[in-house]
Amino acid sequence: MERKNLLNNLFLGVQSITKRWFSNPYRTVGLSTWQVKLLKHLPEGKLRSKTILGHSIWFTSPSELIHGLKEIFVERIYEQPLPENARILDCGANIGLSVIYLKQLCPSARITAFEPDPLNHALLDRNMRSFGLQDVELEQAAIWKENTTLHFSSAGSMGSSIDTNGSAAGLQVKAVRLKDYLQTPVDFLKIDIEGAEYEVLRDVADSLQQVKRLFLEYHGRFDQNQELLEMLQWVRNAGFHFYIREAAPVHPIPFLHERNNKLPYDVQLNIFCFRD
Repeated sequence: MERKNLLNNLFLGVQSITKRWFSNPYRTVGLSTWQVKLLKHLPEGKLRSKTILGHSIWFTSPSELIHGLKEIFVERIYEQPLPENARILDCGANIGLSVIYLKQLCPSARITAFEPDPLNHALLDRNMRSFGLQDVELEQAAIWKENTTLHFSSAGSMGSSIDTNGSAAGLQVKAVRLKDYLQTPVDFLKIDIEGAEYEVLRDVADSLQQVKRLFLEYHGRFDQNQELLEMLQWVRNAGFHFYIREAAPVHPIPFLHERNNKLPYDVQLNIFCFRD
């Protein structure tokens, strides 16, 4: 009996390993296992295109493309029921993968996509034209708590962010107040703005009743824990329930954490906010 159980466990183990070796979750976007491996080993910074879902996607960061495809199309973090002609605000659209996914989910959706980084915005515009998407308005602007001009740290990547210290090598971008876009109902509000979410959410806290579903990517340090608690309270005050998932394992062993000065944040969370 023990030998039979041992052989059965060995068989199941080999079967599990083989399945992991040959499984390809990226087939949903038309990429083979070999194409994914090749992308992972390409150098950063060069303009390239890849056929995804039958259209060309333009990008300069292969690693971020793979990360975005995994989150959005494989793990489907934005999947939800959307009504016809859904109104969507995509704050921090990067190169447009989220817009493409949401338009697949709801082809009649009316989307305003905000992306302040000039390099990312150029790719966003190119990718929207590549997919021929309609009813998508692109705004080359940062989402903020007022209409103004801000210093901006442009990395041409997912890490580009508002520079509140004003030290970003002279680069300035247009900033628009999110509250102005919440005067009418919004079916889905996505906020992924690399550390500016606390100030923005504080400004729109009394307008969140207009929003049916909210996705918030939170970036913060340990000494900003109180800000996270305040944000969650604003969400609850607006009538949302929330589910929190770690967006990135910044500290794999939290009790043994050490400050990594190469990372701007100690905590990176995906917060899914929904109503009954």
